[in-house]
Amino acid sequence: MSFHVIIPARLKSTRLPNKPLADIGGKPMIVRVVEQALKTDAEAVMVACDDLAIQDAVALAGYACMLTSADHASGTDRLAEAVDRMALPDDAIVVNVQGDEPLIDPDLITAVAAHLASDTSLAMATASHKIDSAEDFFNPNVVKVVCNAQQQAMYFSRAPIPWDRDSFADDNSDEDWVLPAELDAQRHIGLYAYRAGFLRAYAKLSASRLEDIEKLEQLRVLWHGYKIGVYRAAQAPAAGVDTPEDLERVRAVWAQSK
Repeated sequence: MSFHVIIPARLKSTRLPNKPLADIGGKPMIVRVVEQALKTDAEAVMVACDDLAIQDAVALAGYACMLTSADHASGTDRLAEAVDRMALPDDAIVVNVQGDEPLIDPDLITAVAAHLASDTSLAMATASHKIDSAEDFFNPNVVKVVCNAQQQAMYFSRAPIPWDRDSFADDNSDEDWVLPAELDAQRHIGLYAYRAGFLRAYAKLSASRLEDIEKLEQLRVLWHGYKIGVYRAAQAPAAGVDTPEDLERVRAVWAQSK
């Protein structure tokens, strides 16, 4: 199986300014992400960024980086520009690894790429893992995914889905609820694999109302009738970086691992 990894990165972040350049163990975070991606069997690993500061940091480390438009609304749109400029064939598999995942498991990257490669009917593939705590289930910042019998996504939501009507029928607050063992709620993992041809098509798709409501861009794919395969991971992935507190936690994990 052949696949490419493209890591979209933008300099501005509301909660953590200059996030891709944040130091983790003596290197910028974006470089740490590249190093994790290079542990896979990817044919190539490329950063697609919006600022010369990121490009310079990646180039200084000796890795490939492409400066893309600063006007892209999402990382997926940035990938679409990158695959065109790389002249990738439509059937090439491209994995979108977020630029704020310096601890991402290389095996998970490969597994999501393989999941897409195994079924030509899929437009893209992503991942999930089982939710074990009621706190995560009811947390709107934890995105849930419900799948059909073919392990294809039916819906993504910030709401607690699937809703077990009978088990949750009591009037107790959600702090008192325990998840039924058979609920099998799945947390979405924000790792995506696409075929290059679909990325080109995605850039032309109109946004959906559901996407605007939930603030989940993958709903645009389902809205327009495309199939998303979901690889079920055995465990939760390592934490990404969204806030200064996240950054300190990742730095601590990194230091401990060394």
